[in-house]
Amino acid sequence: MSTTERTGSRLDLAAAGFGALLVAAAIGVGMHIEDAHGTLHLNWPPLYASWDPHIGPGTPAALTVAALVIAYAPPLAARLPWRSLLLTAWGTSLAWIWSLALVDGWHRGVARRLTTTYEYLQVVDRFDDIPATLRDFNRHILIDAPDHWPAHTAGHPPGATLTFVLLDRIGLGGGGWAGAFCVTAGSTAVVAVLITLRTLADETTARRAAPFLVLAPAAIWVGASADGYFAAVTAWTVALLASAATRTARSPGAAALGSGLLFGLTCYLSYGLPLFALVCAAVLLVARTLRPLPLFLAGLAVAPLAFTLAGFDWWEAYHLLVERYYQGAGGIRPYGYFVWANLACTVLVVGLAGVAGLRRTLASAPTALRHLATGGATAPHRLVALVLAALLALAAADLSGMSKAETERIWLPFATFLLAATALLPDAARRRWLAAQAVLALAVNHLLLTGW
Repeated sequence: MSTTERTGSRLDLAAAGFGALLVAAAIGVGMHIEDAHGTLHLNWPPLYASWDPHIGPGTPAALTVAALVIAYAPPLAARLPWRSLLLTAWGTSLAWIWSLALVDGWHRGVARRLTTTYEYLQVVDRFDDIPATLRDFNRHILIDAPDHWPAHTAGHPPGATLTFVLLDRIGLGGGGWAGAFCVTAGSTAVVAVLITLRTLADETTARRAAPFLVLAPAAIWVGASADGYFAAVTAWTVALLASAATRTARSPGAAALGSGLLFGLTCYLSYGLPLFALVCAAVLLVARTLRPLPLFLAGLAVAPLAFTLAGFDWWEAYHLLVERYYQGAGGIRPYGYFVWANLACTVLVVGLAGVAGLRRTLASAPTALRHLATGGATAPHRLVALVLAALLALAAADLSGMSKAETERIWLPFATFLLAATALLPDAARRRWLAAQAVLALAVNHLLLTGW
């Protein structure tokens, strides 16, 4: 190992150590604030979770998946045919998410997740007349409004709730089907990110990231929260745009239009996800083209047009949501704590390997941006640009003050792309970093009862 490689490895360990200290500080300071003032509304800050050491039916499977990925994933990712790699990554991601969810058991870990008093399934029956409900949606956002929406329905545009309404309409009603849908949809984000990396950077970069995308601690919150589904929608938005911009899709025009359609849907799933425009802009910057933009914008217009014609006013709803946010826990939770404790949550979502990858991303950023500007960017430079865009979007969400707590699930769409930075980690340390990811995920899932 050269001196440069040894220095880089030491810096990676230092970054991981800093991430661990940030988490420890967020726990210690958060516990003190909650004990002294009760303003965090969290049982185990900075996560929305409770201390509850336990094992469950998913424990043997989770241990098995982790061991197999650590032992075999790096060489398999390097040599499997591309399509086989995508299918294997998806299947393994699905197994990892399901096994972690079932550590809490079927009822507590999956079926009940989306049926609590805060969740979308509480209001499915109120959407019997969908057009009328959309016209009336904004009247029920504020907490003092008559028959106000539960927190998650009020806190999101109606596209999120409509997803579960439509599942119910086709006979897949109830928490079990909703949870299974979120797990299945969320697991496909791995495939979308791999396609994006291969398209924008190169196939080697995608293959290097694959084991880390599969074994991410983020899987804890993908199974089973609606934000895992949101992460898949945003990931496929970016994958289709990348394929259109590089003209690697069979039909670049259809890919651009499909990307726009998904981005329009994204804006009606969560008020924070329009920030993904920064990642989309990075795709066009890296590809050095604006060619997909007209069809992308045409697709983007469809969902806003449909919802507006149906009577839902997005901007009015957003302003009412801000008021609702400060009527509840958001108005009590201290910004000064969460503006940095949210980053500790991100450490737990992307893992210590993710932190080390982000360290390498930031170290390479000046060189990467300079080469992008001159047209001489290599695959690692293009990867760095994509990760930086996701990091910038996350920073904007953090500074907004509208993401105080619960970011372990809310920021899953951003974290999915932050994990791509693990492709920058050196070969010699890959299994050790994968082991660190697995240990963190297993520890969190078995020591805490997470709320999502």
